[in-house]
Formats: sequence, C-alpha cells, structure tokens
Amino acid sequence: MTNSPQGIDLAARSRARRRALQALYAWQVGGSRMGQVIAQFRHEQDMEVADLEYFEDLLRGIEQHVAELDEGIKPFVDREVGQIDPIERAALRMGAYELKYRPDVPYRVVINEAVEATKRFGADHGHSYVNGVLDKLATHWRTAEKRS
Repeated sequence: MTNSPQGIDLAARSRARRRALQALYAWQVGGSRMGQVIAQFRHEQDMEVADLEYFEDLLRGIEQHVAELDEGIKPFVDREVGQIDPIERAALRMGAYELKYRPDVPYRVVINEAVEATKRFGADHGHSYVNGVLDKLATHWRTAEKRS
C-alpha cells in the first residue's frame, strides 16, 4: 500500500473515491436517501480495502452541499447540471466537493482521481469533459494553489 508522508493510505483513498462515485450514481438515479446508499454499499460492496471514513465524508459532504456544488459547477458546463450524464455529474460533484472542502488534497490529485474514475465507469469521452470542468473550477476555487 502506498502511503503519503501524512500516513494516508493513498490506494485505500482511491478505492473510496471509486466506490463513492458508484454510490453517488446510485443516489442520483435511485432516489434513495444517502444513509440508505451508504449502508447498502457498506454491506454489499468490497469496502474493507477502501478508506471508509473518506468514503462517508465524501458522500455526506456532497449530500449536505449539493446545491452549492452544483452552483459552482454551473458556470463551467454547457448544459444544466441535472442534464449531465449521471456518472459525469457524480464525478463533477465529487471533484467539486474535494476542491472546495478538502484543501488537504492537492487539486491535481482531485482532478486526476475524478478523471480516472470517469474513465473506468463513464462514457467514452466523459473523462475529457470532467477534466476540463474541474480544471476551470480549480482555477476558480484554488487560485493560489494553481498559480504555484
């Protein structure tokens, strides 16, 4: 397992993001409450190799701030946020949450993880769309970090 200098298991965190993307998709299209989605994933998915705390932080945070995240995304997309492909929308919301509320995660990591998850689960060119939108959002929300 790859650990960061802060002792974070980066592989477990990546797995948490991939599971969170799947859970967000289920939440968006299924209409279930987030607590139900989290419980279902904890019970049915291979979660022991993922960072469960980070998984839940992402999902609870996105649920709590979804309107604000969507407003942040809105200027950088070519359609209403609700019209974006559900996997891409989940990746954008996850990336937006990390950019805004997880300054401990470098913006390049946020973008790369969202792009890689979209490549894995999304449409053929969805990752390019996610990359472009999150890069613009990072310029807006992480101006100082992007300049350095």
